[in-house]
Amino acid sequence: MSKQLTIEPSGQQIEVRDGETLLDAALRSGFNMPYGCKNGACGACKGKLLSGEVQHDSHSDSALSKFEAEHGWALFCCAHPETDVAIECREIAATKDIQIKTLPCRVQKIDKVSHDVAVLSLKLPTTERLQFLAGQYIDIHTKTGKKRSFSIANPPHAAEYLELHIRNVPGGEFSNYVWNEMQEKEIYRFTGPLGSFFLREESDKPIIFLATGTGFAPIKGILEHAFNKGIKREIILYWGARTLADLYMPQLPGQWQQQYVNFTFIPVLSEPAPEDVWQGRTGFLHEVVLEDFGSLAHHQVYACGAPVMVEAAYKHFVARGLPEEEFFSDAFFTARDLAKP
Repeated sequence: MSKQLTIEPSGQQIEVRDGETLLDAALRSGFNMPYGCKNGACGACKGKLLSGEVQHDSHSDSALSKFEAEHGWALFCCAHPETDVAIECREIAATKDIQIKTLPCRVQKIDKVSHDVAVLSLKLPTTERLQFLAGQYIDIHTKTGKKRSFSIANPPHAAEYLELHIRNVPGGEFSNYVWNEMQEKEIYRFTGPLGSFFLREESDKPIIFLATGTGFAPIKGILEHAFNKGIKREIILYWGARTLADLYMPQLPGQWQQQYVNFTFIPVLSEPAPEDVWQGRTGFLHEVVLEDFGSLAHHQVYACGAPVMVEAAYKHFVARGLPEEEFFSDAFFTARDLAKP
């Protein structure tokens, strides 16, 4: 039996069908909620439950803690209404006119740019064009019937191919296939664009980007979009990795730093190897940022990569004065992460 969802402050009312989550129902009805992973892992869709009761599917405690659930918060991507419910959620206007499609694509090129990262170029049919915001992601439909999420690493103005950065994860079914077996010209299907990790262009605040590993992919797309549009806001990119070899294309942000006076690139290594002869910054990414800023009250932060980094950055940056609504994140989870209870 369906339930009614009321979204405040707009007052929009939506029917939630049997088996649907609040996020499913909202997106089906054309209401663009903020969201990321869609599987209870990242917390991007967390919001206030104003009235009614919901039952949550399994989810990460870091995305929604027991304390938060008991005090009126819900994770809309895995919350099923048990009664009519009202929630508080503001619509993301920027994604309102972007259509989510399922399309075929052909593997154009597989470029192994480092010891464990491959850049995959996918070509769409000549009759199709994917409209997306820089930083969004797609779901690849694998040959085994599963879906794997990957950020789009190119900006919308350079969309002849969709560029994905795929790390070869030990035990990762799809990444191992990409690395060891995939051939050019293979055909896949994908669904997208998805997610609400994109640049809020209406702001004039200085921007801090944080990336770990292939969390650089969506940030690359966002930065190339910002440079193309001539955005003059101060921009700093902190890109963290264990060793120098794990920064799989450091020459690119290095070039941007020389080309754009408003852009600064700060690579950070947590465990530099002796052969790196590293003279740069070391340690945890969020701690390096805190060393550089006494207050974050007037900044925007975009963090993408390992969940532990995203969580630590959010907690410590808000404590340092960053407004909660100015922190945007996309936590990268592997299939193994999502299988954990």
